[in-house]
Amino acid sequence: MTPATPADQRPPMRADARRNYDRLVAVATELFREQGADAPLDDIAKRAGVGPGTLYRHFPHRDTLLAAVVADSIDALYARAEELLTEEDPDEALRLWLVAATRHAGTCRGLAASLVSSMYDEGSPLRASCDRMHEAGARILRRAQQEGNARQEFDAAVLFELVAAVAWVAERSTDGFASAERLLPALSKGLLASQ
Repeated sequence: MTPATPADQRPPMRADARRNYDRLVAVATELFREQGADAPLDDIAKRAGVGPGTLYRHFPHRDTLLAAVVADSIDALYARAEELLTEEDPDEALRLWLVAATRHAGTCRGLAASLVSSMYDEGSPLRASCDRMHEAGARILRRAQQEGNARQEFDAAVLFELVAAVAWVAERSTDGFASAERLLPALSKGLLASQ
């Protein structure tokens, strides 16, 4: 699979193409939240009032559309990581990062699984989102290892997989994020040496 061309390297869109693109992302965001990340792409096109060809012209792969849908959330998560790097307590910063990253990964049913599979697929259009999330988590974990009590044997890949696992459980639970809130303290205790 060919990686998607970054948005800042694509030629500018005509006004009607930009409207279609924005409408498809808005509708996909709704349907992914309602039905999960595997919502039928043809249903997204239909609800957006465009033909399937228009959808596939903008988003040739489901991961391309998912990447567009989570772009703002990834930006917010990255900004949150920057804030947490200034948190006085590096262990608390790690705990808060786990909550924020788990909330992001649980945005819609199936997103956590898509993020994990994209992390290991260099051709996935969703890979850049995973890389940013991974990099932000790595910086917070490294600081907690150097200045706090985070165990040295864990790395950012493990952190990413643990976040995805908790998000996966939460999306299948009848009480949603409340189940993640029960699991995250146990995860934190496992990551931190003296808790």
